[in-house]
Amino acid sequence: MQPQDAAGGGEARRAHIAFVVTEDWFFASHFLPMARAAVAAGHPVSVVTRVRAHREIIAATGARVVPLETERSSLNPMAAGYAAGQLAAILKALKADIVHCIALRGILVGGAAAALAGIPSRVYALTGLGLIGARPDRAGRLARGALRLLIRGPLETGRTRYLFENPDDARLLGLDPAEPRVTVVGGAGIDPEAWVPRPLPPHPPLRIALTARMLWSKGIDTAVAAAHRARRDGAAVELALHGAPDPSNRRAIPEATLRDWSRDGVTWHGPTDDVAGALARAHVACLPSRGGEGLPRALLEAAASGRAILTTDVPGCRSLVRNGIEGLVVPPDDPTALAAAMARLAADPDLVARMGAAARERVLGGGFTEAAVTGAVLHLYADLA
Repeated sequence: MQPQDAAGGGEARRAHIAFVVTEDWFFASHFLPMARAAVAAGHPVSVVTRVRAHREIIAATGARVVPLETERSSLNPMAAGYAAGQLAAILKALKADIVHCIALRGILVGGAAAALAGIPSRVYALTGLGLIGARPDRAGRLARGALRLLIRGPLETGRTRYLFENPDDARLLGLDPAEPRVTVVGGAGIDPEAWVPRPLPPHPPLRIALTARMLWSKGIDTAVAAAHRARRDGAAVELALHGAPDPSNRRAIPEATLRDWSRDGVTWHGPTDDVAGALARAHVACLPSRGGEGLPRALLEAAASGRAILTTDVPGCRSLVRNGIEGLVVPPDDPTALAAAMARLAADPDLVARMGAAARERVLGGGFTEAAVTGAVLHLYADLA
C-alpha cells in the first residue's frame, strides 16, 4: 500500500485518493477544500464525476478530473450496475488505493465499483438521504432498511470507514457515532475568513433570507406560508427567496409557482452568485427543511455570517442550530410554528443580534470550519493507508 519510492529508502508513497461523486457542480460547491488538503498532504487525487461546467475549478486544486456519465436522479439497478462497471475500469486504470464515495448514489455505485476493482479501502461519505431519509411512512422505512442492509452488507469491508455530517444518519445505518470507524464532521466545513459578519440592516421589518435550491424538500412552501401568516397576524416580516429550481431533481418547484408566491412580503429573486450579499441584507436566515439533509451548507454560510437561524427539528439542521441559542428550531411542515417564530424575532431585535453572534461562535468552536473537517478527513486517509 505504501511502497518505498523509486530511489530506494525514500519517503513512502502516499495513497491515491479517488473521489466518486455524481455531479461536478456538487463537488465544486462543497468538497474542493478536501481535494486541496489531500493534494497538499502529498496524495495523488482523482475526482471521478459527470463533467459539465466545473472541470477547471476542480483541476485547479491539483486533482485529476475523470469523466463518468451517470444519472444522479435515478437509482435504477441496471443503470447503476452499468455505471459501476465503467467506474471499476476507471479505478483499476487509476490504480486507486482509497475510494472516497460522496452521497448516496456515489456510495452505491462507487462501493460496487470498488468491490469489482478489488479495492477494500473505502470512505463512505453520506451527505444525507434526501427524500428517502425524509419520508416518515412505511415505504420510507422499508427503503432505509434496504439501504442499510446493502451498504452494511455486500458493500462493506473491514477497511470501510464512514463519514457522516450528523449523528442521526450514522444511527440510521445501524452504526454508533462514537465507534472508531465512524467520523462525524461539521458538514463540508466553512471558511470563517470568507464568510464574515456584516452589520445588521435597519429593523423593522425583519428581513428573512432563504438561500437554497428551490425544492419542495427544503420546505420553501412552508416558509412562504409562514411569512404570509405572520404578516396577516401583524408581524413586520419580509421573506426573500434566493435560488433556482434544480431541473434534474424531481422535487424541484416550478418557476411559475415561485413567481406566484412573490407577493405579500415574499419575493423570489432567482439564482444568485452573491449569497454573502443576500445574507448581509437580512437579519435572519431560514431553512425549514423536511429532512434528508446531511448538514445544509446554507446554514453554515448563515451562521458564519453572524445571522440568527430559523430551521426545523430534522437531522443535520438540529446538529448546528440549538433552539433558543443560535436560532429557533420548529417542527417540520408546521407553518403555524414557523410563523410564530418569525413573529417572535420580529418583536425582539436584541435577541436576533445575540443569536447571530452565537451562531458565528458555534461555527468557530464547534468543529464546523474547513480546517476541522479536512483535518478529520486526512486522519481517515492516514488510518486507511
